[in-house]
Amino acid sequence: MRKPIILFFTFFCLVIASGCVYRAAISQGNLIKQEDLDQVEIGMTQNQVRFLLGTPMIDDPFSRNRWDYVYYLKIGRKDAGQKRWVSIFFVEEKVHEIRQNQELAPTL
Repeated sequence: MRKPIILFFTFFCLVIASGCVYRAAISQGNLIKQEDLDQVEIGMTQNQVRFLLGTPMIDDPFSRNRWDYVYYLKIGRKDAGQKRWVSIFFVEEKVHEIRQNQELAPTL
C-alpha cells in the first residue's frame, strides 16, 4: 500500500517540475537606438555608418552595396518583444537609401 503512494507522489513531483523549465532571454543582432539611426543621412560614407551603427548583422558577400541590421529580443516562451530590421543601400560607397521598420517573421 505504501509503495504505490510513494511511486505516485514521485511521479507527480516529476510532472510538476518538468513544467518549470527556465528559458533564458535571447537577444540577437544589433541593438540600434533611434537617435543613432536618425543621424544616418544620404551621402554618408560606409565608415561613418559603421561608426554610428556598428558592424552590420548581415554582410552579403555577393552584394557589398547593402547592409542589414537585424535585432530581436525574445524573453522566455513569449514571442519576440522587440524586433527591428534596417537596410542601408550604398552607391559608390555612400548611403543611397535607408529602409526602416521592415517586417520580420511573426514567429520570432
